[in-house]
Amino acid sequence: MNKDASFYRWYILAGALIGWFALILQFTLTMLHRSLPVATSIIKYFSYFTILTNLLVAICFTVLWLHKNNKLYKFFSRSSTITAINVYIIVVGAVYNLVLRKLGHPQGFFKLADELLHSVIPLIFLIFWWIYVPKRSLEWRQLGGWMLYPLSYLIYTLIHGALTDYYPYPFVNVTVLGYRKVFFNCCAITLAFLVLSFIFIAIKRKQKTKII
Repeated sequence: MNKDASFYRWYILAGALIGWFALILQFTLTMLHRSLPVATSIIKYFSYFTILTNLLVAICFTVLWLHKNNKLYKFFSRSSTITAINVYIIVVGAVYNLVLRKLGHPQGFFKLADELLHSVIPLIFLIFWWIYVPKRSLEWRQLGGWMLYPLSYLIYTLIHGALTDYYPYPFVNVTVLGYRKVFFNCCAITLAFLVLSFIFIAIKRKQKTKII
């Protein structure tokens, strides 16, 4: 194994460990400080786009590190899959740091979990994507498929919110904002996903990439 390949292996291992640590830490804090039944708290934990997307990142890094030649590895090693996850996790970081950070001031382990999930892991994955993801297989037509995950999440959130009156993010809170404002916010978020996807595909199609 050459030095580049060795660093690649260590990098994705570190990414996987940091990802799982952050998710487990946030889950532990959620359970320790819950005021609701366990089942409800677990459902709410997995209702956050941040958690689901960081879970995707952790699984991706883990599967790549294990390097088993199966359908799961073939899926997560595709340039299109990694680029789509990169779009999702960058949106997580951008929305938190530009919109949500000012709404709360977590302390202690809550702050550590927040920084890992919203700042550190998005940066780690962005660097990984920039250095190691091959560009030649990326195509503009793949963009539509990338939107299925965030659109499905938005639909689930609105349906779940209508049934339980629980909305994980203030900009999709129908009870407070009403459907018209939430629809506008959802369109703006969808546009952000599309713009980032266009940018990342354009970058990758011109970039010389180190492939391991």
